[in-house]
Amino acid sequence: MILIDIQDLISKQLNISQWTIETQQRWCLIGTTGSGKSQLARIFQEPEKMVFQSRLFEVPPSCLCVGLEAQQAQLEAELYDDDTDFMDQIDQGHTGLELLQQTGAENAAIRQVVEQFKITDLLEKGYRVLSSGETRKLLIARALLAKPDLLILDEPFEGLDKESSQSLADFLVDLKEQQALLMFVSQLQDVQEWHTHIGVLHKGRLLAQGEKDRIMNNDSLQTLFHFDSGNLLALPPALSAPVTFDPLFHMRNCKVRYGEVIQFQNLNWVLRPGEHTIISGPNGSGKSTLLQLITGDHPQCFNNGLTAFGYQRGSGESIWDIKKHIGLVSGALHQDYRVPGNALTVVASGLYDSIGVYRSVSDKEKRIAHQWLAFIGLKEKADIAFKELSWGEQRLVLIARALIKYPALLILDEPTLGLDDQNRLMVLACLERIAGLGASTMLFVSHRQDEHLKIFRKHLVFEPDKEALFSIFFRENV
Repeated sequence: MILIDIQDLISKQLNISQWTIETQQRWCLIGTTGSGKSQLARIFQEPEKMVFQSRLFEVPPSCLCVGLEAQQAQLEAELYDDDTDFMDQIDQGHTGLELLQQTGAENAAIRQVVEQFKITDLLEKGYRVLSSGETRKLLIARALLAKPDLLILDEPFEGLDKESSQSLADFLVDLKEQQALLMFVSQLQDVQEWHTHIGVLHKGRLLAQGEKDRIMNNDSLQTLFHFDSGNLLALPPALSAPVTFDPLFHMRNCKVRYGEVIQFQNLNWVLRPGEHTIISGPNGSGKSTLLQLITGDHPQCFNNGLTAFGYQRGSGESIWDIKKHIGLVSGALHQDYRVPGNALTVVASGLYDSIGVYRSVSDKEKRIAHQWLAFIGLKEKADIAFKELSWGEQRLVLIARALIKYPALLILDEPTLGLDDQNRLMVLACLERIAGLGASTMLFVSHRQDEHLKIFRKHLVFEPDKEALFSIFFRENV
């Protein structure tokens, strides 16, 4: 029986001549950054709302897609319903249980999925305070409860810690027998053993398709996702001489507490120039919270004995006194960057530490921003609206935004999220080169062992604890 049958599909980003999926086949679509995976998912879900033409287009009646864009869409909905102005506290959004109940599923079904996916602790938490990995798990569970005819998982393993990734992989082994699944990924390692067929999408075209072993052993596929560091362009110049601090920041007995719950405590940390540090830990452990204390984006930054860039926090300094020394890439920034603007202005906004540009950009600043777009391979997309870029392309633009001023401190919270292997390796090679310049010190959050670069001299680890939810300790990287 045919599950999907497409002939001559043409849209703004896609040109697929033929693709047929039979019900007994288990397909994984591997796409490069900006390949058109997300638009294809939108066409599958809501063909009546999309502009495309196709000689033959047959897909199941109900399709649901869970991925990075679905996470962003849910956040937009939560922000639209924000009732903070009418409450005596910040509205944290719908709880995990409320979101699962929106499917109309019975409590027994909800309980079964929650226990299988090990997300019981998310039921009472508001969506807006969940980590990227936690929101992913919650939205996958909600999609399963909705029982679509076809479930599309777009980058399902992105942002998940090692344990959660293994849990999801095990869960999918059973789920594939009950639910029609189509996986979209951008990294070869995410192809699962049970996949029988592979499609390769690049620049909107289905370059190859067929049985997994034949496609995966194709040299052309390996070349498509390979990165040669020798091809890395020269770094664009800095607009001004770097500013240095020693130490960059100092934390004394740092603690984050929500009511009676202590997230972590007793953290003493002095970060000196050149002490590039990788940070790891389970989803929801507080990694992003720790970084928000440093950037000044967390309300508890003022009562934690924190000194940053020579300022004792809460001594009269402005948030801009702090941010001008920081380059940031994070899930929260990606979610918050919703203002109008093209790729060029987003990169240039890194010079002003703003979301959007609210002053004229000089010719020199534009020239540097253009060079950064060329560096990340998006030279031709300078005038494209940021929102029209693919999720992975947006991520690359935000990385360029963080790097453009060669800040004293680079805070990179899962920066490679949503990137294909080639672009991920390009970003890592870029960071190694920047480390060699000696101007910027990096804090890098990652769940991936292969991102533990030699430049990271220290390793900060979050682990479950008895006195607080998590304890933090340091390891020296050898």
